[in-house]
Amino acid sequence: METKYSFELPMQVRDYEVDSQGIVNNAVYLHYLEHTRHEFCRAAGTSFRAMQEAGIDPVLRHVDIEYLHPLGLGEEMVSRLALRRSGARFVFVQDIFTVPDGKPVVRAKVTVVCLENGRISRGDVLAEAFKDYIEE
Repeated sequence: METKYSFELPMQVRDYEVDSQGIVNNAVYLHYLEHTRHEFCRAAGTSFRAMQEAGIDPVLRHVDIEYLHPLGLGEEMVSRLALRRSGARFVFVQDIFTVPDGKPVVRAKVTVVCLENGRISRGDVLAEAFKDYIEE
């Protein structure tokens, strides 16, 4: 099944993100994925700061990542995101592709749960904020 993405963010590899082999360090891809989620929130009309001030804290529950193709210094990429909801969990399907040829770099599934005022919740406030992006 082909993923229907609801958000994408172009990025470029910076010099401090590569290791001694000249490729992006594996942990940096987690930063790319997180940055994409933060920018997605902004595009959806909220931010992590605004959520935190409202007593809402989305927190990671699980990350599953598959590394497919290494990136090197200066390479361009696009990070794409689709959002699904599974009960109280928000599941971000996130993939990164090279630009311009579209070669898959990383495939990831990131599961987030929502704390409201320090307690686990169903995340209905967050679901309302993301309603236009949640894939059924």
